[in-house]
Amino acid sequence: MTIDAWITAGVLAAMFALLIPGRFGADIVLMGALLTLLVTGVVDPGPAVQGFANPAVITVAMLYVVATAMRETGAMQMLIGRLLGRPKSVLAAQAKLIVPVAISSAFVNNTPIVAMFLPVLHQVAKRCNLPTSKLFMPLSFASILGGVCTLIGTSTTVLVAGLLITENITDADGEPVRLSMFTLSAVGLPIALLGVAYMLVFGRSLLPDRIAPDDQTSAKVREYLAPLRVTGGSPIIGKTVEAAGLRHLPGLFLSRIDRMDHTIVAVGPEELIEEGDVLVFVGALDSLVDVQKIKGLEPVADGEKESVGYRPNLKLIEAVLAPSSPLVGQTIRDAQLRSRYGAVVVAVHRQGYRLRGKVGDIRLRSGDTLLLEAPQRFAERYRNSPEFHLVSALDDTPTLRHERAWISLAILVGLIVALSVGVSTMIAAMGAAGLMILTRCCTGPQARSGMDWQVLVVIGAAFGLGEAMRTTGLASVLADSLVGAASGAGPWVLLGVVYFATVLFTMSLTNNAAAVLMFPIAMGIAQADGLNPLPFAIVVAVAASCEFS
Repeated sequence: MTIDAWITAGVLAAMFALLIPGRFGADIVLMGALLTLLVTGVVDPGPAVQGFANPAVITVAMLYVVATAMRETGAMQMLIGRLLGRPKSVLAAQAKLIVPVAISSAFVNNTPIVAMFLPVLHQVAKRCNLPTSKLFMPLSFASILGGVCTLIGTSTTVLVAGLLITENITDADGEPVRLSMFTLSAVGLPIALLGVAYMLVFGRSLLPDRIAPDDQTSAKVREYLAPLRVTGGSPIIGKTVEAAGLRHLPGLFLSRIDRMDHTIVAVGPEELIEEGDVLVFVGALDSLVDVQKIKGLEPVADGEKESVGYRPNLKLIEAVLAPSSPLVGQTIRDAQLRSRYGAVVVAVHRQGYRLRGKVGDIRLRSGDTLLLEAPQRFAERYRNSPEFHLVSALDDTPTLRHERAWISLAILVGLIVALSVGVSTMIAAMGAAGLMILTRCCTGPQARSGMDWQVLVVIGAAFGLGEAMRTTGLASVLADSLVGAASGAGPWVLLGVVYFATVLFTMSLTNNAAAVLMFPIAMGIAQADGLNPLPFAIVVAVAASCEFS
């Protein structure tokens, strides 16, 4: 090997040594490795950073925007809620969970899929008294298994498809080797079916049987009083409290229903919900935020009958009243927070007291915590104000853009169709992401915050490291060594070697970085033995994704 090849090998060995303990972020370590190769002159600046402009990286970024829009419109949550229902056993919960997750993950990036399912799954587990320990790992594995069934199911397959194009990989006849939308399905579907069957048959006995302590039911949890009005078009109108999923809520209970000129207390499970009902909840903040995301439930503005209006641009903000606040001593209705602050009171908490009556009639005291819907600037403007002890914005938006859920689903279907007929992956993904923003399925800031920048940095840096392996000849040396070790064993053994080598890479690197670094080695093996590169590309994509260790 040349000096540059030895330097590259040493840098890669040091990179693995730093990544294995997990003390440093993968993006920092890979960027550090790339910088070392730049400083030592092993790779030139242009080739080192060309990965950040690679179409595959742009495609992955755009798919994050698509997934963000699916989350913000509640499209996936809508499907999740209908599919999960109220399972009676662990097997029923796993069966209702694993299949839709695997199918969804085939068309939406698997990381956002898990993020969307986790809170819903947590609620279902607590509501049905099921151990979360038997649901969370199947959720993760099902999303991975579904992701390898199509081109856009996981960023790893997108990267491998992009590498085949940028490296201009051809077969023995000189024809370009490409991954289309469903090229991986012939391999991914059997893997997914076997994996799902394994989890349903053996997973229940192998996974631990633990129920996490329910912090929300602890006496120390802050208890909020929150009225939510049922607006027209809500899917819960005409349903019973039980059927609407508003019974046995974790850390939250339906205290009463205010209907026209009378109040229903001790609400029974068979009570029908009507349009215009004000559902008064008492309980923990996290559960209250989740309930607000049900389509057609919105806060009663300052205890009055007017609608809050368009809410996705607002933020949920907690504000603790200071003794010097002009609100102290006034009722919420008289305080007129909407005209004074541009904010609406969603819920109220008073330490040591269970608040009763209408929110608008509550007379505020120093130390009361108000949950507000307000513009983002409220937190920035009043964070250091003497009117409030503490002002903090919550991560969740008050509501999802339910009215755009079908638009986002239509755009996703359009993306799938475009890829199926051969449209460029990057162009299709950019078009879908642009349509999601133009149709307001998500905003620009939401699209930016939905990006996993660490993953994108890792991918870009891995391209630079892969380029160093290729130009220094290190990839060819490793490929020749592996071919020599498996000499005469046939293509199946070579595929197995590539698979397990990729798995080992993925155990210490991220899946994307492992795919980028193994790709030139796998192509070198195929070229050295005169084999079709396509199976090797598929093996790299699958092995980098399906690493369950």
